[in-house]
Amino acid sequence: MAGRFAPRTTRAALPHQAAASGAAASGAGTPLTREWTPPAPLDLRLVLGPLRRGPADPTFRMVGDGTFWRATRTPAGPGTLRFAARGDRIAAAAWGPGADWLLEGLPALLGAEDDPEAFVPRHRLLALTRHRRPGLRLLRTGLVLESLIPSILEQKVTTDEAYRAWRHLVRRFGTPAPGPTADLGLHVMPDPRGWAMIPSWEWHKANVDAKRSSTILRAVRVARRLEEAATMPLPEARTRLQLIPGIGPWTSAETLQRSNGAPDAVTVGDLHLPGIVGHALADNRDADDEEMLRLLTPYEGQRHRATRLILLSGRTPARRAPRMQPGNIVNL
Repeated sequence: MAGRFAPRTTRAALPHQAAASGAAASGAGTPLTREWTPPAPLDLRLVLGPLRRGPADPTFRMVGDGTFWRATRTPAGPGTLRFAARGDRIAAAAWGPGADWLLEGLPALLGAEDDPEAFVPRHRLLALTRHRRPGLRLLRTGLVLESLIPSILEQKVTTDEAYRAWRHLVRRFGTPAPGPTADLGLHVMPDPRGWAMIPSWEWHKANVDAKRSSTILRAVRVARRLEEAATMPLPEARTRLQLIPGIGPWTSAETLQRSNGAPDAVTVGDLHLPGIVGHALADNRDADDEEMLRLLTPYEGQRHRATRLILLSGRTPARRAPRMQPGNIVNL
């Protein structure tokens, strides 16, 4: 499912020497560009939704005309990617030292390596949802740390708390994204050394407890080894991540769903997901992880895709208990 180039990556009106350097795409200058034609229908909102960490994520934006912006730290350095659907094509532009890397990985990011035909629905709900959402693909970023750190921040807290912490830390210790991003307020997250240098009181200001901050610090010390997991099969990648104390099955699954596009990286240990899956597939809102995995047995190899479709189906149980209250360690 490789799709088609139309045309090859270009940098308009730059001399040969600048084009060869890679650094000429930094700043707000002339970007690298690429057009890609997906081999099947593609819904950018559905595909990219898992990357968005809240409505004010400083690394991700969608603007009113359907254009998406993504700021990230690639192996080649910081980069900004802007892309949008133009008819049956995806038109993209990229800035920064990571521009080439981002454009090269555009098809994988948008699910070109995903195989939705491998999923065989055994429940009517999933068959209907797949039919209604033909543009769903599982993305693959090829980057581990950028999904691992926000997943660690989401451990055992409300999503609003985690999103606030991510915003604060990226804006405070990251760098402005390359390209014409000032009006969007886009930032690139810190590099591993930048995360390691964050003082303890700044974690406190971000409302991040010592357990989560210590896990992040352990992870960034071995960042290169963790990034290798992006090219590993799921079992080996999961094992690599879970060697770090504080990274368990929940965090590794949430990371590998994004970095590796892993269709079987089912999230266990989640507060709500077992009840949602149980309610959708067996009218059992009290299902636990064991029951959820039993219900997902027919989808072995595609269990993450099955849960994505269940969440998109809208068939979720009504809330019975009060929402989890946000914690606050700042004034302790």
